[in-house]
Amino acid sequence: MWRNAIIHYEKSDDDIIFATTMRKLTTLIALLLLLPSINGSPVTSGEAEKVLRDLDREIKLFESYKSRRVIRIDSLKTNRSAMAVGSIPWLEQTMMIAKSYNTFNNDSALHYYSQGIEWATKARLDSLKTEFRVRRATYLSIGGYIHDALDEINDIDTTDLSEGLRSTYYSATRQMYSYISFYYDGHGRNFDKWHNLTVEAQKRLLPTLPPGSDTYMLNLGENYYYCGEYARSAEILTHLVARLEPQNPDYAIACHILSSIAGSRGDMNARIYYLALSAISDIRNATLEVTSIQELGGLLYERGDLDRAHNYLNVAIDNVVQSRASVRMSQTTELLNIVESHHNRQMAQWRILLYVIIVFLFICLVALVVAIWYLKRQLRKVASMKQNLQTANRAKDVYISQFLNLSSIFMDKLKEFCKLTNRKISAGQTDELYKITKSGKFIEEQSREFYKVFDDSFLNLYPDFVKKVNALLRPDEQIVLNDDETLNSDLRILAFMRLGIDDTNRIAHTLNYSVNTIYAYRNKLRNRAINRDTFETDIMAIGTTPQ
Repeated sequence: MWRNAIIHYEKSDDDIIFATTMRKLTTLIALLLLLPSINGSPVTSGEAEKVLRDLDREIKLFESYKSRRVIRIDSLKTNRSAMAVGSIPWLEQTMMIAKSYNTFNNDSALHYYSQGIEWATKARLDSLKTEFRVRRATYLSIGGYIHDALDEINDIDTTDLSEGLRSTYYSATRQMYSYISFYYDGHGRNFDKWHNLTVEAQKRLLPTLPPGSDTYMLNLGENYYYCGEYARSAEILTHLVARLEPQNPDYAIACHILSSIAGSRGDMNARIYYLALSAISDIRNATLEVTSIQELGGLLYERGDLDRAHNYLNVAIDNVVQSRASVRMSQTTELLNIVESHHNRQMAQWRILLYVIIVFLFICLVALVVAIWYLKRQLRKVASMKQNLQTANRAKDVYISQFLNLSSIFMDKLKEFCKLTNRKISAGQTDELYKITKSGKFIEEQSREFYKVFDDSFLNLYPDFVKKVNALLRPDEQIVLNDDETLNSDLRILAFMRLGIDDTNRIAHTLNYSVNTIYAYRNKLRNRAINRDTFETDIMAIGTTPQ
């Protein structure tokens, strides 16, 4: 699973050594100051919580990391398509594609390893064929094909392996035995058998690795952990983590081992801290065949952080499904079922509480609606009263103004009449004065003046009076005014009624009509109405609703 990087420099050897040494020393010092160490100060709960929040943010970016990895794999496939099928470059590119699918999609990795074996056999490239077979055996075990994996590895002749291929062989067998041991976790002797084979393969692997390399230090630290030498393992792996970039897959493995060491010492904060760092590294590398986030989910479940536990285990089960790594399926599913069951119980309790809250809020809402309705009703009443009061005040002002105007006019007319009378009497023209008063011309002129002032004043108060009256009359009995009329006799009688003057004698005296004439007019108007019985009441209601 580990890959070696080959870096080419164009500088001198001394420059390379000095630059590399200074870079590693600077990185080591900086990270040792920032990274809580198992051997140093203990990890606080605040530090653990901070790295968990970092993990939560990285999970939201997981799909983008996976997309980048797919793009890189597609790029390798595109490059291979331009090469001759079965050629050495084509086979080397096939190896790179298969490795790119490691820990990402087990079925695809097996496909390309099998394809490499087929074409390497045809090309009689035994060394490449052996490497393809060794690596395929590892991923057969991940997919649950244990017997096929063992048959594959046992069929390989190790006597003639080159040094580099021997390292690949022991690395692959170590992984294979480790994966097989997972199937027997909790089964005593069977687990011990495969675990011991894992340790033995790793011991054989170490001499084949470059001393001091990252891969060597990782395997050495892991070997010390398997052998129970936790202090030495922690020392090596802490320094390794300090000098590795978080994007390096070895970083995730080293942090996972450090979390196991912390767990063995009962330091739960450190265990959570390093598991979270391992999970973050896995996510950034789009590594799907992992255990860190799965173990972290189980640990957080035990500590009561159910939401995170549920989220992390959901991510873990999605990873298992996408990577086709059956070795992780049973453990993840079992943990997820436990957390899911507890989560469902908790959700049921929250639903009950939610229903209670909803009922309470509904009652409050109904009470609020009733209160608002009552308040609006009262406000409408107040607004109506205010409007009526304003209308009454305006009417009062108009009444006073028009009364003063009318009084002023009649005072002027009375003065003129007095002057006329004095002149006629002084001139001895009593007969002419008698003729003027007897003809009623003066009264007629004054009545016309009164009607004009009254009509204007009334229509100023009730501008749509004519329209409202016609609405109460039958269509064929509508009142039609002449061009020079504002009100006619019918409308004036109704206007007096609207003003509250219902006394026929008073109306007749004011309009200079006989009482019988007023009775005839009122009776005739009732007969023209749509509703004869309520006609006069309907007249009184005109203008009571604010417009």
